[in-house]
Order: sequence, then structure tokens, then C-alpha cells
Amino acid sequence: MSEVQAPPAFPARRLAWSTAIFSAATGLSRVLGLVREIVARRFFGVEGAGINAFTVAFQVPNLVRALVADAALSSAFVPVFSELLEKGERARAWRVASSLIWILLLGLSAVTALFMLAAPWIMSLFGYGSGETGDLATTLSRILFPIVVLLGVFGIVVGILNSYDHFTIPALTPVFWNVAIIIGLVIGVPRADSAEAELYVYAGAIVVGTVIQLLLPLPWLRGLDGRLRLAIDWRDPAVKRVFVLMLPVALGLGLINVNALIGTFFAARYIDRTIAPSAIDAAFRIYMLPQGMFSVAVATVLFPALARLAARADDDGFRRTVGMGLRQIAFLLIPASVVSAVLAEPIVRLLYERGEFGPHETDVVAAALAAFSLGLVFNGAMLMLNRAFFSLQAPWLPTWVALGNLVLNTVLFAAFYRLGTWGIPLAISLANVAGTGALLYLLRRRFGRIEGAETARSALLVTIASAVLGIVAFAVWWVLDDALGRSFAGQLVSLSAALAAGGAAYLFSCRLLGVRELKALLSLRARSRPAG
Repeated sequence: MSEVQAPPAFPARRLAWSTAIFSAATGLSRVLGLVREIVARRFFGVEGAGINAFTVAFQVPNLVRALVADAALSSAFVPVFSELLEKGERARAWRVASSLIWILLLGLSAVTALFMLAAPWIMSLFGYGSGETGDLATTLSRILFPIVVLLGVFGIVVGILNSYDHFTIPALTPVFWNVAIIIGLVIGVPRADSAEAELYVYAGAIVVGTVIQLLLPLPWLRGLDGRLRLAIDWRDPAVKRVFVLMLPVALGLGLINVNALIGTFFAARYIDRTIAPSAIDAAFRIYMLPQGMFSVAVATVLFPALARLAARADDDGFRRTVGMGLRQIAFLLIPASVVSAVLAEPIVRLLYERGEFGPHETDVVAAALAAFSLGLVFNGAMLMLNRAFFSLQAPWLPTWVALGNLVLNTVLFAAFYRLGTWGIPLAISLANVAGTGALLYLLRRRFGRIEGAETARSALLVTIASAVLGIVAFAVWWVLDDALGRSFAGQLVSLSAALAAGGAAYLFSCRLLGVRELKALLSLRARSRPAG
């Protein structure tokens, strides 16, 4: 049987198993991402004109990447590529992939050149338009813009591998990206002769890491049933359909990054440009650890299966798969959000407080992390629901929702920036709640029943178990923190013990409450025995 075939429904055990493998790979990259952040904060902290200029300079090409490359491109490409494979048109599928790669190389190179020329004007919008800081921000953005081209090609490569149900290698590529940056910081920054040169080292390490990230998965394409070649068949309707799908997908995913950029604008312009942008970014990096390990894993694993179910018009299988994905995300992210909220201060202190990062920065970043945590599960649900619409090749609906979220977020930014730095992530969290509700409503209108009652029941039980987790984890940390003090070893023991006790309390509570997602997780041991 062909490797691209899949059963009509995606079994819960298979989802748990695939998610566990993907989560482990992604988790490793996220942990190294935190190590990268720890190293960066050790050298640069979060307070100062230079590191905040770097944060803004990195967010601008990151926004362009989200609009025209990487995830947006992959999300538009996978349904079209999977449909061609499902129909047995493998040669055409690979010709379409080849054409897209060469078209993107030409198009994104032109876009990158344009934005590099416009960099001084773009940086001036954020208050970095003149003086040494303005010149620094402009140069940094020009160094970083080429990652857009590299990630455009990477989006197609990842889309091909995911369409063949290969998830682990793409998930591991960020590991090497992070390692390259960490090595660049540790070796390069101490040898730099100025504060500006240190930041140029940071930007250069990111570009080198992105080149490595693109090259690593290429050998795994050779084991598939086709190959990439020099071809620009822009007349193929499938090529055109990818770009037609990509427009709303890019807008939908890109508007999320526009939200972040608008938040950065408010933070830099109206709160404190010497700490707020970088403090929010530091909190966001911690927030993204469970997001990347769990919701991204579930949505990525299920996306090709959803695309195949949509191509077969298997509405029942599609509904079951979406509902199962939402319940798995709730099972994983609700406890993560509770931990991020109740233990925000010790988490930030343990990870960041050293070198240029002091107690004041810990307070600011911890408040931002707690505010981010309120929207963690809703952001994960939005990711899953967006992929559901993308697999249906109906991406305009989530795009309109993202546009509504952009408007709502801007209003909330204007209202909440007066609260201080943590008001920006609070606004994002509240907008995530509204966006999740809108996407669920639209999906229910299309399919009718989408296992909403079962999902709500599971989420309620998981919330009760997570409340137990929060109480136990905070109590254990509070007792041990008082007894062991604030040395690194003392913090490590108190926080680790709190997380272990809270996790055990959560799993025990889920077992007592009969949470079905726990049963799927426990079944992994039974599945792994024959292979052992």
C-alpha cells in the first residue's frame, strides 16, 4: 500500500503516538530555544536601546516570512500536493513542487531586496529612525531579511515531507538552528569589540542557522517516490491554486504576526522602548515552549490526514479528527497554562535572572508570561481550527476571523497598554478567546455537530484536574523556596519538585475523572512493547 494512504479516521492511539514523537523532537528544539534565549539574555538582558532595537529589527522580517514563506506557504501547499498524491498524479505533484521552489527563489529574492532598501523608513515607524540606534536597527534588519528567501524554500520541503507523513526530521531542524545560534553567541559575542558588533554577531548567527535548517532535511527527499528538478511550470493549474490558496492563508497567518508587531509598536512607542519590547519577547519565548511542543505537534500531525479526509469528502472522519485534535490540545495546554500562570516568577527567575538580567526584569517578564498564559489553550485551538479550514481549501473564513482579531487586538492594545508591559500580552490572550469562538462557530455552521459537547466535557474535566495541579505545584514551590532560598540550585530543586508534584497530581486527577485523552496517552506503552 502506498505510504500516502491513510485510514478513514485517525485513531486516537495513533494521534497520541505521532504527537508524542513529534512533541519530543519539537520539545528538544524548544528547550534549546530556551537555552538560546538564556544565553542571549545573559549577554544582552532585556533593558537597553540595543537589544530592543534588535527585537524590532527581527520582528519585521519575521512578519514578511509569515506572510510569504514558511508556515503560510506550507499550509497552502500541503492540501494541493496531498490531493495530487491521493489521485495518483505523483509526477505532476513533484513537478508542481519543483516549480514552486524556483518561483519562490526568484520572487522572494526580489521582495527581500525591496525591504532591505526600505529598512530605514520601516525602522523609523518604531522610533528607530535616526541616530546610532536607528542605524543599528536598520543594519540589523538588512542582515536578517535574507532568512525570508531561505524559509520560503524550507516551507516547500517541509510540506513535501509532511505530505508523506514524515514529521520528525522537519521537527528536528530547529534543533540545529538553535545550536548554531548558541555557538555563534558563545564564541562570537565575547570576541566582539563593541555592543553593536555583539548584536551583529547575533544576527549573523541567525542567518547561518537558517541556512543549516534548510539544508538538513534535503537528504530525506531522496527516499520518496519523486525528485525535485529545475522546472518553472507556472501555467499548471495546481501551481496557480497554491498561490490562490496562499493569499488568504498568508493573510490569516500573517495577521497573527501583524498583531504581534502592532503590540511591539505600542510597547515601544507608549510604554518603554528600553525594556517593554524585549521583555514581551522574552516572555513569549517561554510561552511558545508548550505551544510548540503540543498544539503545533497535534495540528501538524493531523493536517495531512485532514487534507486527505477532505479530498475524500469524508465528513464524519473529518469531524472526528478535528474534535480529537481539540481535545488533545486542551488536555496538554490547559495544565501548561496553569503552570505558566502560577509559577511565572520562579520560571522566569530560574531561566533568565543572571548577568544583565536582574530582579526588576524578572518581575516585568513574569507578569507578561502570566498574561500570555491566559490565552495559551485558545491559541492552540485556533491553530488546529485554522488547519482544518486550510485542509478544506477554504482559507478565507479563518482569514476574515484573523482580520477581525487584528481589529479587536488593536482596540485592546490601545485600552490595555496603560496597564504596563503585561497589558500587551493580556490583549493578545483575550483576542485569542474571541478568535477561537468565531472559528468554532464557522466550522459548526459548515459541518453541523462537531463533537462540541464531548469536547466541552473533556475540557471541563481537564480544567478541574489543572486546578488541582496549580494548587499542589504552588504549595510545593512556596514551601521549598522558603526553605532552600534563591540560589540556582535551590531554585532548580524547588521548581522541579513543584512541577513533578503538580504533574503527578494532574495525571492522578485525570485518572479519577476518567479523562479519555489520558487513556490514549497511557496506551502508548502498550503500543511500544512489540517494537521493543
